[in-house]
Amino acid sequence: MVCLTLAESKDVADKQDRPIYSIGAVARMLEVPASTLRAWEERYALITPTRSEGAQRLYTREQVEKLRFIKSQIESGVSAADAHRLLAEDVRAGHLPAEATRASTGDRPLIMIAERDSYAADLAEYFLRTEGWDVVIALDAVQAKLHFEERAPNIVLLDLLLSGGAGFRLLHEFAENQATQVIAVSALDSASEAMSSGAAAFLRKPLEPLTLLSTVHDLLGTSALVERPPGQRLER
Repeated sequence: MVCLTLAESKDVADKQDRPIYSIGAVARMLEVPASTLRAWEERYALITPTRSEGAQRLYTREQVEKLRFIKSQIESGVSAADAHRLLAEDVRAGHLPAEATRASTGDRPLIMIAERDSYAADLAEYFLRTEGWDVVIALDAVQAKLHFEERAPNIVLLDLLLSGGAGFRLLHEFAENQATQVIAVSALDSASEAMSSGAAAFLRKPLEPLTLLSTVHDLLGTSALVERPPGQRLER
């Protein structure tokens, strides 16, 4: 088993273009069962996520792109083994899977920003609204809980240090609602703790706008990471 060392965790978290996703989030994005992702990892050992101290699988966006490539090959009629072989050949040749493009959507998802820094909250709100999403801001734990109960947001961008560290308690509570996905954010290296508590993704502060937007698109299912031609079924 590959464990996430302190140095590896810092290296991953410091790369702002590489948000960290849980296996549950990846399974939802790609519409591939988590059991299938684990089987591919064990059988082909080509895409191996790091592990937190609690043994949770932590995927980078680059790894999700590779999994999307494998999924698309399987949907086109290629076997899982050949799909992994083709990916390995492309990687050796220096040809990585292309970045996901966004799919249009007519919905207006609600994003809740639970952030202790009002300036950071306003900045995140600005960029999220440019994508056409509705946004509500909570600057403390009490307000965050009220908004969550009254508004039922699709995504929560949660500062783990909200109200002196109450973000971890809120993460546990919010993650219990299957209709909401939580993006945990922190200036500290808290990826392992966040995933253990049910976060769908983790981002290191300060947030880079394009990274934030791509992460939200991924979790909402409005990027090519989750697109699938109608009528095609995935080989399990």
